[in-house]
Amino acid sequence: MPSQHANVAIIGAGIVGLAHAYIAAKSGHSVVVFERRLRSAGSSARGLGLIAPIAQADGAAYQMAIASREQWMSLLQAARLPYQPSGSLHLAYHEDELAVIREFCHFAPGLGYVCHLLDAKGVEARTQAVLSAGLLGALWSPTEVAVDPRLLLRKIPEFLAERFDVKFCFGCAVRSIDLPRLEAGAGALSGSWTADAAIVCAGDDFETLYPRMLAGSGLTRSKSQVLRTAPQPGGWRLGPTLLAGLSLRHSPAFRICPSLGLLRERIARELPDYDRWGIDVIVTQGPDGELTLGSSHEEGLVPEPFDKTMIDNWIISYVRNFLQAPNLDVCERWHAIRAIHPEHPFLVCSPAENVRIVTGLGEAELTLSFGLAKQVLSEMALEKTQTSGIP
Repeated sequence: MPSQHANVAIIGAGIVGLAHAYIAAKSGHSVVVFERRLRSAGSSARGLGLIAPIAQADGAAYQMAIASREQWMSLLQAARLPYQPSGSLHLAYHEDELAVIREFCHFAPGLGYVCHLLDAKGVEARTQAVLSAGLLGALWSPTEVAVDPRLLLRKIPEFLAERFDVKFCFGCAVRSIDLPRLEAGAGALSGSWTADAAIVCAGDDFETLYPRMLAGSGLTRSKSQVLRTAPQPGGWRLGPTLLAGLSLRHSPAFRICPSLGLLRERIARELPDYDRWGIDVIVTQGPDGELTLGSSHEEGLVPEPFDKTMIDNWIISYVRNFLQAPNLDVCERWHAIRAIHPEHPFLVCSPAENVRIVTGLGEAELTLSFGLAKQVLSEMALEKTQTSGIP
């Protein structure tokens, strides 16, 4: 079988791979995407569906998140995919939580964040989904966007194939890369491709391609349990994505707050199980009205495959402290396993000339993927302004 050629080969059709395919194709390159599964079903399909710039550390990570959001909006609108730019509320029911968000709002303008401190009445003006008893205030951010990751992973490949003629090879694992040659697939699906550049976006698969490099990279894995309700009755809407005190100790953005240590100490003392399992409670709503609730964080190279009912129960119990919704009966439960780096928000490395490995984004893959793709492709001299008028 004769070789087929593309300017850029992407390995992995999760959100990170699709972001690189979009930026490369929009820059005028021919692109092929290889996905070992018949459809993308990894961590990208299993998240909360939240693009969350407010959660990113100040500086380069936050700027990348804002750039990524701009690319997301362009793609979502061009592909006519549903999204909800409804922002987010970090709720405060304890004085130490209020102290953290006050401090963050003090630092925020100088760091480029767009956010405001609301009192209880201000929160109630933005959402009817929050319990008012004991509510002290909230951090309001307009930058968060809720999406359905399962829908995106089905529809974005269709859009890229139709609009930019991106080639997708599902059920076709790449076995080796020795540019310009790539060996992919097996049996009847096997084939030989050539490419000028290759970008490996294989998530938490550290073993298939370049295992020695990844073994020494510091990467590990994080397992998260997530829950979903049925669509809420009567067209009930959540409004902004809701986060409460646990999220303040989890998001990198709030590490600049002097009061965070006191908050961490109280949670460790009063809610030790939440600390042990890294539970960080967020509530998002999908386009069909379902609520997604999560999540926990268990770190290690070999996560347990068995989910813990007690973790699900702790998530639901905490949600009931701040959320009033018509129906919190859980209809779906799952877990996601992601690559993370303990010191950096992502990992980009170059195992060979014109080859990049992009991984380790953890839960920030929706938030950072398109901004990171622009950076990686720019550094490889593959990203440029498209003048054809295509968004």
